[in-house]
Amino acid sequence: MCNSWHCSTFKITSDLRWSQSKPASLGCLLRCQIVKLLLQMADESVSVGPKDLGPLSEDSPSVQDLEQLLNTGSPSCHHADEVWPNLFLGDHVTAHSRFDLWKMGISHILNAAHGTLFCQESHDFYGTTIEYHGVPAHDLPSFDLSLYFYSSAEFIHKALTTPRGKIFVHCAFGISRSSSLVLAYLMIYHHFSLVKAIQIVKEHRWIFPNRGFLKQLRNLDLQLRNKTNK
Repeated sequence: MCNSWHCSTFKITSDLRWSQSKPASLGCLLRCQIVKLLLQMADESVSVGPKDLGPLSEDSPSVQDLEQLLNTGSPSCHHADEVWPNLFLGDHVTAHSRFDLWKMGISHILNAAHGTLFCQESHDFYGTTIEYHGVPAHDLPSFDLSLYFYSSAEFIHKALTTPRGKIFVHCAFGISRSSSLVLAYLMIYHHFSLVKAIQIVKEHRWIFPNRGFLKQLRNLDLQLRNKTNK
């Protein structure tokens, strides 16, 4: 019998019936692969690199190292997954369902694609029951998401330190923008390396930040490491 938070994803999936049929799961798998291809196509400088890059170093992983790590494992196909206690990562489908958010007990929402296609909701959409924070990010390697790392991490921390607080972090597909902000939170507030943060999230959900975001997260990793060593 499972009694840890690690199993809550499956309980929630069962309760809300996010994966009601095999065709739906197949559709999510295809969506993940399509998004992955689009992310790679967005950066003309993307190179696949060698398949075997050797042991992954947490001290100074290259972007290619990180991409190889992200490529491992089986993808999750849910609209929302609990990737850290009371921290859910997902897509616009759940963000648009106030009923599902109510059943999940969500008290805070961080929208990493505020004002963009599929993510037009705002403070008014959720009313007074949910505290909302929007980040107007575009899923492009050239977009400077690092400008929002600390403010987003602070909002997530605020949500999780609120009594009975639960936060849903999302973008359009819950793969690149929102996952990058969750990784930044784990690095800033829990002092994980980028590699460790990716490993933690990947245990519960398939993610694939675009190459530009990976570079920015890598820079954050180095900055935090330098502060620790001083």
